[in-house]
Amino acid sequence: MASTARMNRMFSATGKCFDVAIDHGFFNEYEFLNSIENIQHAVKTVVEANPDCIQLSPGQAVQLQKIEDKNKPALVLRTDAANIYGKELPRFLFSELVNNPVEQAVKLDAVAVCVNLLLLPNQPELHYQCVKNVARLKTECEKYGMVLMVEPLVMLPNDVKGGYMVDGDIHKIMALVRQAVELGADVIKADPCDNVEEYHRVIEVASGVPILVRGGGRSSDEEILKRTEILMKQGASGIVYGRNVIQHVAPKKMTEALMKMVHSGLDAEKALSILNTEERHYDRET
Repeated sequence: MASTARMNRMFSATGKCFDVAIDHGFFNEYEFLNSIENIQHAVKTVVEANPDCIQLSPGQAVQLQKIEDKNKPALVLRTDAANIYGKELPRFLFSELVNNPVEQAVKLDAVAVCVNLLLLPNQPELHYQCVKNVARLKTECEKYGMVLMVEPLVMLPNDVKGGYMVDGDIHKIMALVRQAVELGADVIKADPCDNVEEYHRVIEVASGVPILVRGGGRSSDEEILKRTEILMKQGASGIVYGRNVIQHVAPKKMTEALMKMVHSGLDAEKALSILNTEERHYDRET
């Protein structure tokens, strides 16, 4: 069972969580480095905006934990590197766990470990590897009282829209989310479906396990904020956004707006007004 103390550090008193993902360099894609080339600055900027958690790889978690502030965001540790995000898929696909992932998480004072549960067309071996990864992590997480966050990710064929494109079919998402729950996930990080008004069905099938919704690729402010409003109103326990924060012209302001949406129920219109202050043009430089 996941540590209550770690769950309490991950989720605020509202029972909600906003996790900012800055682990994209783990996946060996040049385009993913946009706005995080200087990882120290990226982490510092997000820490100052004060979300609940920051998601980092084992090699970069030190950038968060060396900051001397006892009230800084909690660490979510990414534990598997995968090669499935390119525009052209390589001949051999993998999602490989780092060595002793939960021990590393404990040493780094993480509240949770995050691992993929990938479902790509005609790639059963990759899905099998991911199932084994989750099962292995579950055993280790139980031993140490570590929170297990599983990331079910259903992807389209690369010849449909290019690389790293999410399949928003709600039936596929529901089935994979339920598999993650059955494998023992304490928290689910899942994609929105094509019709976000139906997302309550995904939350229902998770059987009480908190759902944090992935942000995916870069979207317009209006789109990401409206989508967040709809998802939170349907019972999502929070969000895990990366590029929609770190690639934003004003990442601090975007974090502030999203935190108020997650924890205070702020609507998209009011959240957008937070972004439209004179400070947004200076955020990156400060």
